[in-house]
Amino acid sequence: MNIYKNQIFKLVLLFVFSLIALKQEVFAQNDKDSVYYEKFPDQLTTRVYTSRKYTSFLLNDRRGDQKLRFEPNSTLNLGVGATYNGLTLNIAYGFGFLNPDKGTGDSKYLDLQAHAYPKNLVIDLFLQFYKGFYADLDGLSNQTDPFLILPEMRVRKIGTNVQYLFNGDKLSLRAAFLQSEWQKRSAGSPLVGFEVYGGLVDNDRLILPIGFLPSESRNFSSSRYFQFGPNVGYTHTFVILKHFFITGSASTNLSLGHQSISFENETEKRWALNSNLFLRGFVGYNSKKWSVNANYVHNRVNLTRNSEFDNTLMTGNYRINFVYRILPGPGLKRYLDAVDLKRLLLR
Repeated sequence: MNIYKNQIFKLVLLFVFSLIALKQEVFAQNDKDSVYYEKFPDQLTTRVYTSRKYTSFLLNDRRGDQKLRFEPNSTLNLGVGATYNGLTLNIAYGFGFLNPDKGTGDSKYLDLQAHAYPKNLVIDLFLQFYKGFYADLDGLSNQTDPFLILPEMRVRKIGTNVQYLFNGDKLSLRAAFLQSEWQKRSAGSPLVGFEVYGGLVDNDRLILPIGFLPSESRNFSSSRYFQFGPNVGYTHTFVILKHFFITGSASTNLSLGHQSISFENETEKRWALNSNLFLRGFVGYNSKKWSVNANYVHNRVNLTRNSEFDNTLMTGNYRINFVYRILPGPGLKRYLDAVDLKRLLLR
């Protein structure tokens, strides 16, 4: 029951942060264009894109000095989407011709990642539920099979990262990530914020293959974690010849974290201080009408060291976008305005 209460609490946090983002959008709506970037009010930013989301579990056994990476069979997706006055909708599907069978089992998952960039905020939300993982055993001398396939292995991650962008008047992360704006001059900004994560990694049986650990008594079936703490970072966009851009962002934090590991006969729990890493990279071409670009978001959550295991959850999303902006006609604009939350709140 306590697990469900914790998940409900985290969902409430996600909802609150979403409302904060929407409020920021509303009050920023009537801002004039900055001399550093241009906005496109009432234009529809359409996109065709390919993307892949992932959440992998990296296990590092310090005693045996060995690492093993568990990955799901997440799909490469082809999708379409649009942004209108800050509201974005994307729909994608992992078609079979983009995802050949690799012989590493099947994965089922619900991966909801939201990366919102209001004028002075950076907000990331994670709701991830994965089942079915595999590990590449190539290079391990004591393993004869090429892959370890665990169809019942589950990974859950629920969390949020919220940061304040100090120079929102000069730097637009919407221009880099959504292309609903156009950054015309180089600019940078420090970031400061707070993040919280919680979830689990478990299996119906022991996770690690026989012979991987020096002592089989250290094999485990479950890891549960929770951590929170402040963070600090910096982001910068370099604009070349007004249209080409390179944006990089990096932040780290200091978290108070807890991890419990369940072995066959006991469970070990430990609290400690950890540090995480959040990286973003964007590169492409942007103009008044169209854009082509690639972006990458990587979140590394280092779990509390426990029983000489350094376990890490790595979450990411990489995407290639082809974007074209259009001015909707009166008929389409009427429907777009009907679902424009900012207009509804300003009435």
